[in-house]
Amino acid sequence: MTLVAPLMLVLSAGVFEFGNLIHDKLLMEAGLTDAARFAARCNSQMYTDAGLTINCANTAANIAVFGNPTGAGNARISGWQTANVTVTTTFACYDAVVAGVTRYRSTTAQVCTVRAAGTFAYAGVGMLALIGVGPITLSGFHDERLIRF
Repeated sequence: MTLVAPLMLVLSAGVFEFGNLIHDKLLMEAGLTDAARFAARCNSQMYTDAGLTINCANTAANIAVFGNPTGAGNARISGWQTANVTVTTTFACYDAVVAGVTRYRSTTAQVCTVRAAGTFAYAGVGMLALIGVGPITLSGFHDERLIRF
């Protein structure tokens, strides 16, 4: 028991820490997906024509981090900030078919996308710091087809 217990304790701590890391990564990816989905449908010109103002990139960043367009409340991940999220509302267009390979299912020759990308400095490595594992930076992105009205 004296030999096995410390090893099992370290392994258990590593498993729990890895679970927390994956949980934060999944929360970040869900936020980036929501942000890209909003940015793909947001048309600031439509709001301007209606006499309203909206910054699609800032609103999408708020949706990524806080889960709402106003940026109120708690972040999805404690310590994640809108400064760590980049939403590219200027869309990029790609050929739907390249060299006979269908990259995007589309009725048009090109498909345009917007991208939400973000990073999060995961510092809670806990007991893994004993074996030299330092802060880990999680990163992710999500591309969404451009759908503007």
